[in-house]
Amino acid sequence: MPATRPSLRVRTALEQDMSDIVLLDHEVFPDLPYPYFVLRQFLDAFKDHLIVVHDGDRLCGYVLATPPSEGQSWILTLGVAPGMRHQGLGRQLMREALDSLRTEGARTARLGVRPENAPAIRLYESLGFVQDSGEAREGYYGPGEDRLLMTLAL
Repeated sequence: MPATRPSLRVRTALEQDMSDIVLLDHEVFPDLPYPYFVLRQFLDAFKDHLIVVHDGDRLCGYVLATPPSEGQSWILTLGVAPGMRHQGLGRQLMREALDSLRTEGARTARLGVRPENAPAIRLYESLGFVQDSGEAREGYYGPGEDRLLMTLAL
């Protein structure tokens, strides 16, 4: 079901969103959240590429991409609050990010996803991402942190 409620607003993140982004990141990724200082640096370094969706005063989700470099960008993270999933917010955030990257000249977008995260893999495949190989990269983010790498031609 698409996110069409009038109270939903998608925009680039602002400095005052930091505490909510950190809290949501810890909620979405309890085993491997980004430290505050890393998210702070992402906001400073990739300000135009950190997109959030709000429902009134509540942060519901975020996506962070890198600016294109030699035609390639990375989706570093996508998170949607557990109570807001299955409403199209992840898809909406990804489309916003990918549209922005296309406009900026990116030719490909890449990402890493946990091999057991079937809902995320289905979302990415539905957007046109394909797995770089049939196998996860063992220890991609460190011991026990395997990832499938996926690429989308823009």
